[in-house]
Amino acid sequence: MNLPLWIAARYLRSRPTSGFITLLTGISMAGVALGVSALLIVLAVMNGFENEIQSRIAGTDAHVVLLGGDTGGVSDGSGLAQRLRTQPGVAGVAPFTYSKAMAFREGLSEGLVVKGVDLAAERSVTTIGQHMTPMLDSIPSQTLQGEPGIVLGSEVAARLGVHAGDRILLATLQGDRASAFGYSPKLRPFRVVGVFTSGLYTYDSSFGFTSIAASQRFFELGDQVTGVEVKLTDMFAAPAMAESLLRVAGQPGLRSNNWIELNRNLFTWMKLEKTMMFLILALIILVAAFNIVSTLFMVVMEKRRDIGVLKSLGATPDFILRVFLFEGMLIGTVGTAAGTALGALMIFILKRYPFIHLPGDVYFIETLPVRPEAGDFAAVILAAFVLCLAAALYPAWQASRLDPVTTIRRQV
Repeated sequence: MNLPLWIAARYLRSRPTSGFITLLTGISMAGVALGVSALLIVLAVMNGFENEIQSRIAGTDAHVVLLGGDTGGVSDGSGLAQRLRTQPGVAGVAPFTYSKAMAFREGLSEGLVVKGVDLAAERSVTTIGQHMTPMLDSIPSQTLQGEPGIVLGSEVAARLGVHAGDRILLATLQGDRASAFGYSPKLRPFRVVGVFTSGLYTYDSSFGFTSIAASQRFFELGDQVTGVEVKLTDMFAAPAMAESLLRVAGQPGLRSNNWIELNRNLFTWMKLEKTMMFLILALIILVAAFNIVSTLFMVVMEKRRDIGVLKSLGATPDFILRVFLFEGMLIGTVGTAAGTALGALMIFILKRYPFIHLPGDVYFIETLPVRPEAGDFAAVILAAFVLCLAAALYPAWQASRLDPVTTIRRQV
């Protein structure tokens, strides 16, 4: 049996002479529990938001994109897509075109990125096809009205005041014509066949989708495509896979990018925010640790005679130090265990019964996302334990320095 631990547990269970010590002990435990549970819940919510954003970005963007070395693009997009499709770790491949244009309707204008896609192949790479209204099997190169079809982002459509079936004009300076008044843009009518809502404002406010054939004709790309998109079975392997796929492509001049590199600033900010929230909320535990300091000082004052008796019986200063260190650790352990249980219970309730609703037009999700991680639980428990141990050091050290003769004489 560990005698210092047994004595510390006995002191914690015994009824102190002063009820104030009991109150301080309870406040210390409650403070640690509150800090631990708050930290766990906030970190789980932040993980949930991070996971939602990653899923939506990785769903809207391809994991890896291979592009032509210049504005000429890739001449054999289908052949390149076929070679990449057979590689291990590749879940889907789709060629695409990418150009900028201006959209006009009844005096309103908006700049947008026009992406030409084969919608069937695009569905194997991104989730854009799942967010179109109405659902489409393909984007027609020519509608019944004789115009190519286009799907607009919900924000673009709202600013232009268009719905499915309406007609817009697209203008581009690619393939512009010289005239007596200088260069004039190329104009062509497009028919809106749908609207997509990805939940990410950047995409919904600046993108439009049309067929590859219609895009090639309008932007005079010939048979070339801008590049090839690739979806991976492991999206977090994108940086390494991008280099590997470049070698497999075997076309000099190709370059690559991936969804992690394109969104590095966002993910770095989210990681920094999570770290700062951890440090800020850890202050709650720090406040509880100060309560542990005051509690132990009160216990030391009450147990001065016991300390003197133990020392007169041969207890060393190290023995006394360990007694009060163990008492501080027990207070912290009980508080940490209670806080962990409370935090886990609240996280379970939030996951099982998502009763906290969010405005979908602001946060792009309807309920509070929660995603607990074992690493966060371990970090919070370790941080709470270390803070409580550090808080117990000074009172325990002071107790170990008490003179046994003086302490017994004062109690007589």
